[in-house]
Amino acid sequence: MTTIGDNLQSQRARLWRACEQAGRPPDAVRLLAVSKTFGPNAVRDALAAGQLAFGENYVQEGVDKIAAVGAVPGIEWHCIGPLQSNKTRPVAEHFDWVQSVDRFKIAQRLSEQRPTHLAPLQVCIQVNVDGGANKSGVTPAELPALASAVAALPRLKLRGLMAIPEPAPDAESARAVFAHVRVLFEALNTHGLGLDTLSMGMSDDLEPAVAAGSTMVRVGRGVFGARSYATA
Repeated sequence: MTTIGDNLQSQRARLWRACEQAGRPPDAVRLLAVSKTFGPNAVRDALAAGQLAFGENYVQEGVDKIAAVGAVPGIEWHCIGPLQSNKTRPVAEHFDWVQSVDRFKIAQRLSEQRPTHLAPLQVCIQVNVDGGANKSGVTPAELPALASAVAALPRLKLRGLMAIPEPAPDAESARAVFAHVRVLFEALNTHGLGLDTLSMGMSDDLEPAVAAGSTMVRVGRGVFGARSYATA
């Protein structure tokens, strides 16, 4: 049976190939292992294989898992799911990153609730780049104002953008959508925001995301295997 360590090795090799094909350095893109619905032991197996960054979609599941895994030097926990205002406190208190900020109220609450003894919460703004009806995210038109407002909040560090486009019919179409996100990202940087993170691409569209400039890909199934939501 393939182990999580084997899967990580395979996904890293896939990521390196994608970087090579895009003419980018092999370390240009980070792998975020999406551990939602998998227990602490799966995270420990990934840690043993050298993985340190983990993504969680569900706040309470993530908080429980963070406590179960405990303190590990260098570990990062990313909240990547839609975030409601009544769930901001546990995220502010336990996570290192939030990639799914899509309105000022959420950012403001995270800022107010981030404990002062912790490092600033690293934040990405989620952009609904292609207008998907079932996707969270700020519209491209509303992005500049939101980014400027979030960047000014204390206890937060705005790092970049995150996107989950609708499935594309082919790799070239997917790359074009991701390229649009990169254009938005670069436009914000021309106004001095100093962003460094483009969280784009998952198991099914990793390669076109890397080709378009992603700096972080979110891979769950490719690392941990198929999910069983009945036991989540």
